[in-house]
This record gives sequence, C-alpha cells and structure tokens, in this order.
Amino acid sequence: MPSQNPLSSGPHTSVTVVHDKGLKRDIGKTGLLFTGVGSIIGSGWLFGAFDAASMAGPAAVLSWAIGAILIIFVALNYSELGVMFPVAGGVVRYPHYAFGSFASYTSGWITWLSAAGTVGIEVLAAIQYASSYMPWLMETKDGVLVLTVPGIFVSIAMVAVFCVINMFGVKFFAQFNNVLVWWKLAVIVLIFVVLVILAFNPGHFHMAEFGGFAPNGLAPIFASLPAAGIVFSYLGFRQGVEFAGETKNPQKNVPFAVVGSIVITAIIYILLQVAFIGAIPTELLKDGWGGLSFSNSAGPWAEIAIMLGAMWLAVILYIDAVVSPADTGLIFTALSPRLSYSQARVGNAPSGLTKLNKRGIPWIGLLVTFIVACFLFFPFPSWAKMVGFITSGTVISFGSGPVTVAALRRQLPDQERPFRLPGGDTLPFLGFLAANLIVFWTGWDTNWKLFLAMALGYVVLGLHYVFSDRSKIPPLQFKSGWWMLLWVGGLAVLSYLGDYGEGALGVLTFGWGELVCAIFTAIVFAVGIKTRLKSEEVITNVENTKQVSAEKIDGEE
Repeated sequence: MPSQNPLSSGPHTSVTVVHDKGLKRDIGKTGLLFTGVGSIIGSGWLFGAFDAASMAGPAAVLSWAIGAILIIFVALNYSELGVMFPVAGGVVRYPHYAFGSFASYTSGWITWLSAAGTVGIEVLAAIQYASSYMPWLMETKDGVLVLTVPGIFVSIAMVAVFCVINMFGVKFFAQFNNVLVWWKLAVIVLIFVVLVILAFNPGHFHMAEFGGFAPNGLAPIFASLPAAGIVFSYLGFRQGVEFAGETKNPQKNVPFAVVGSIVITAIIYILLQVAFIGAIPTELLKDGWGGLSFSNSAGPWAEIAIMLGAMWLAVILYIDAVVSPADTGLIFTALSPRLSYSQARVGNAPSGLTKLNKRGIPWIGLLVTFIVACFLFFPFPSWAKMVGFITSGTVISFGSGPVTVAALRRQLPDQERPFRLPGGDTLPFLGFLAANLIVFWTGWDTNWKLFLAMALGYVVLGLHYVFSDRSKIPPLQFKSGWWMLLWVGGLAVLSYLGDYGEGALGVLTFGWGELVCAIFTAIVFAVGIKTRLKSEEVITNVENTKQVSAEKIDGEE
C-alpha cells in the first residue's frame, strides 16, 4: 500500500471555503441523519432478506454485517471531504478539485445516472408490492415481474409527485421526510418483534438437513452483497455529503449523519435477516435454502405474515412497501438535480442546470431528473433488472473519494479539516479496495452494461465540448485524470476474468480473484496519487467554481 508523503506547509496549500450561494441551510442534525436513514431504508430490505437467504442461507446475516463494514470504509472518506468542503453535490466536485475536469466528469456521469435510476428502482419496488393486490400493475415475463402499460403510467405519476414535493424547498422536504422515516422505523421494529414472537425457529440457523449455517460455502456470502441488493441497501449514506451545503453545522452534522445512518440501518437489517430466517415456515425449506420460493414473489415479507396468520401485519407491510421505497425515491429525486447542478458548476454540463428557483431548488435539473427516471422504466421495467446496475455504478462513483482524500492531503496539507481520518493512507486505501471488491463481486453479466454506459458518457462529454462555448468550459486536465481510465478499464478486465456472473471466464476463482483485485487496487491508488494536480491548480479549480457560482447568482438577481 502506498505510504503518505504530504507536502510541507506553505503559503499556498490551503483555500478559503465559500458556501454555495442561493442554497438554503435549513437541514438540522436530526434532519440530516434522517435524510440518510430514510434514503438507506428503501426497497432493499423488502427483497434483500429473501434473496440473500436464497444465496447464502443463514450466513446471509454475515453478508449484511460485511456490507456495512465495507460501506463504512468508503463513507468515512466522504465524512472528511464533506466537512472540509461542505458543498452541494460533493461526490462530483471533490474529484474535480484534486484531479480536474476529466476525472470529475467520469465520476459525475455515472453518479448522476445511478441517482436518477434509483428514483426509478424505488418506484418499481413500491409498484411490485402493490401488484400483489393490484395485479394489473405488473406481469410475469421470463420468470420476472415487469411493468404493464398501466403500471408504467402509474410509475411516471409517482415520479411526478416526488418532483412536486421537492419544488417546495429543502426545509419542507426535510420535515416531510422526518415523518416518513419515523413511520418506516416503527414498522420495521414491529415486524421484528411480531415474527420473533409468532414463529422463531433457532434450528434454521444450524440444522444439517438444511445445509448448516453456510450451506453453499463462503463465496455466496460475498456474491450476495451486490446480487441480493445488500450493498444497494446501504448506498443512501451519501445524503449526509450531498446535503452538506444545506445543513447548519456541517463540521458536526456530516460525520454524525454519514456514519450514524449506516450503523443504525446495519443493526436494523441484521435483525430483520435474523427474523426472516427464523420465521420461515420449515416446509418451505424442504429443497434447502437454494430452493426457497414463495407463491407470491412480489411480497415475501407479507406472505410470511399471511402464512403465520397475521393478516393485520400483512396489511401494514403492504402499506409500508409503498411508503418506504417512495420515501427513498423522494430523497433521490432531491439528490439528482444537485448532482447535475454540481456538474454544471464545474463546467461539465450546460450552465442552465445551475438555475435555482426562489426556494433554492435546481429546478431545471429536477425536470431533467423526471425525464431520465421515467425513461429508464422502459429498458429496466423491474426491480431485479435494475438493482445490480445501480449498485455497481454507484459504488464506482464513490470509489474515487478515497483516492481524492489521499491526494488532497498532499495538495492542501494546511487546509482546515475539522474531521480527519487517522492512520494516514490506511483507511482511504481500504475504502478504495472495498469499492473495487464490490464491483468485482457484482459479476460480468451486470458490469458489462455499466462499462458500456460509462463509454457512452464519454460520447456525451465529446458532444458537450463540440456544441458548447469553449470559453466557459474548463480544460479537461486529462494528464491528472487519466488514471480513471486505468481504473475503470482494469475493473472491466478483472470482472471478465472473474468467477462471478454469467459470461465471465472464471480464470480468477474465489480467493485468487480477491487477491488480484487488492494488488490492482494498490497500483491504481498509487498512480492516482502520483498524477494528482499541483497545489496551485487545486486552488484554481476551487476558486473557479466559486466564481462561476457568484456570477450566476448575481446575474439572476
């Protein structure tokens, strides 16, 4: 692992932080935490416990714990960055500061696409559960539930409602979200308590006739992290960073919200998995955990409640299965326009995306989010078809954060860091490794679509340069950002040579693949740090984005 060798202190190794103009700082400590918790507790738990148990058996409990640890390694890096630069859309802007426009565009494109897609996937989860009592919303094709034509129109209407709520400003959004989060937490506690009381069989965790604790070995424990939606279920931690520019005390609120939201939801998810495994009727395990199935795949939790005679709980679950993912969809509807706002702020997207309404909302970006989220219903008409793509894409977008932390420590050693990770480069390296392993475990059958989407993003970047005013577009600074191509290209090769997903060659089997991934991570980590911008270039990038913001806001006023 590369060692830290920071720059010596000097007069030009820090920059004055200026908060984004026009954005309202109306989110408090609890509001920011609940934005993260509400974003995390979406559709993942509705299907994740069933899918993880089918793949890993009772060892799925370990999958949820490992998933939380990996995401914490990534998230801690964003706690340092979010406090140092409390700006909207930080996931996009931090790579721009350290590596320039090409790096930030690479990260920003897939981040924005994944965020817009998350709006759609949460709507799909709500519709899928609702199809249990409104079957006209979805139909089965090739063994997968997909939207019908009426279901598509209902889905589009839900996205429209999310957009309307967000137009009323971040304060109204936070207050509305707090109510929904309390509802979601109450329902989850109720599910755990009721299932443990009604039917909890400890034997399900170890009985030899069902294959024991880990019936399929170690590999499925890791493969289920992306495939069962476990990592996807934690990705909402980013809200503490993305709304850093709109909270009253980012120095305390951002680390509290980022780490706190993961810890709280990890405990919740593990308890839910324990309750699910213990409450499954034993007759459903006659073919082992791999043969676990329900007659109604649209709502496994509700069906367990029905089989246990708790119809009243099933009703609550069907209601929550709409409310819970709808709240997460609402949050990501707020996030996506802030990402496009940040892309425009650094010159990688049309400047119109920085326009704010009187309530401080990037309203053009919100309109674009509505269009893209609705469009994605056509190529990805089901939850199962979309979850792997979004998981891998979002993790790649986060992966640049740890390298950015290591680079900025060398570029701006005198910068005030109210929250600083201990241990030099150790935690940034582990965060980068965690992100790469998650993508590797996602499998080639999903990843090739992701890498194709990233390639299309570069086509969009080229069109932006061709048809936009060059004087308003920053230089690509490709010399400091080319390591992104090494990183993404290397991940594509590793995924293809790996043993996860259909179509992979299986050359890198379990254990060897992870070892090669760790070596590859160390190489890219070192190259990324080596090719970083000079300190004065970082300061120029930060100052330029502040200047663009000031000119834009003043011009509107």
